[in-house]
Amino acid sequence: MIAGTTAVLVAAFLLTRSYWTSNSAAQGARSAQRVVPVDVAIAEKKQVPVRVEALGNVTPIASVAIKARLETTITGVHFQDGARVKEGDLLFTLDGRQIEAAIAQQEGIIARDQAQLEQAERDVRRFTELVAKSATPQTNLDNAKTAVDTAKAAIKADTAMLDNLKVQLTYTKITAPISGRVSAAQVKVGNFVRPADTSPLVTINQMAPVYVSFTVSQRSLPDIRRAIAAETATVQATVPGDPRTAGGAVTMVENAVDSTTGMITVRATMPNTDEILWPGTLVNTQMTLREEEAVVVPSTAVQVSQSGNFVFVVKDKIAKVQKVQVERQVGALSVITSGLSGGETVVTDGQLLLSDGAQVDQRNTAAAGS
Repeated sequence: MIAGTTAVLVAAFLLTRSYWTSNSAAQGARSAQRVVPVDVAIAEKKQVPVRVEALGNVTPIASVAIKARLETTITGVHFQDGARVKEGDLLFTLDGRQIEAAIAQQEGIIARDQAQLEQAERDVRRFTELVAKSATPQTNLDNAKTAVDTAKAAIKADTAMLDNLKVQLTYTKITAPISGRVSAAQVKVGNFVRPADTSPLVTINQMAPVYVSFTVSQRSLPDIRRAIAAETATVQATVPGDPRTAGGAVTMVENAVDSTTGMITVRATMPNTDEILWPGTLVNTQMTLREEEAVVVPSTAVQVSQSGNFVFVVKDKIAKVQKVQVERQVGALSVITSGLSGGETVVTDGQLLLSDGAQVDQRNTAAAGS
């Protein structure tokens, strides 16, 4: 009885295993034949820029700290804090009454000196006639001529003093020496100022053009120098959070590499007419050195494995693994130096469900640069 039961159980086990084995094989066959929907793009050979990216800093070409040249009182502030000013615009008016009074006094002194000169010249003419008639000694004529010279010297000295006072009077009206934007005024009407003050009355920063300075690796120096010589070195700068871009040209490369970091400073001049760039701002910079022909694919097509980068190339609706070498990225594109020659169809979305040799259904096809 026991032997019969055992035989029945064994037979049942064998039948069950046979069922599950055949069922798993059927599922595997169906899985192997499964079609994976994917998005694809065409690898394209085209002209792409060679760029160097770095973090830069905006600095004004000119920055002027306005200070007083007189010890006097502020009588007028003629700008709003942070406003744009033009060269020659009136910024401050200082109390100049003391200088005006000194000018009036000096003009009176010059008038007196002029009268004394005229008197001395009359004496010279009179004594000249008398000496000719032997009616007066020669000494009187010589003294009259000396008086003329003295009066002329006094007029010259006093005129120079008057000119100095007039120059000082111009210091009572402080104008903008450059065009740009002013900082907040450090003084108000009624404040006493003097040349020895350490803080400026206001600071003006030139806003257009401006400099953007950044550092790059010394490895890029030969390419940069060739690009500058060919006048193809341009720079695009963007402020984080601002979609706008400011363009300019590389105008200076520092004359030495920092031996401690292996970096060199590069400076670009940006027109900045719309004031996108603000002095002191950190910006992302892209320096374009030249353009060269290369094969590109969307960066989403490039996958990473332990053996390196690869893409899925679709041919006859079959996806095959193709190893590639990526040189750099240009925007949303990856520049391929080996593995693709251009014209191949590569998968850009759906790779997670793919394996080498899987069947695919192409949903969308686009060129790499589109």
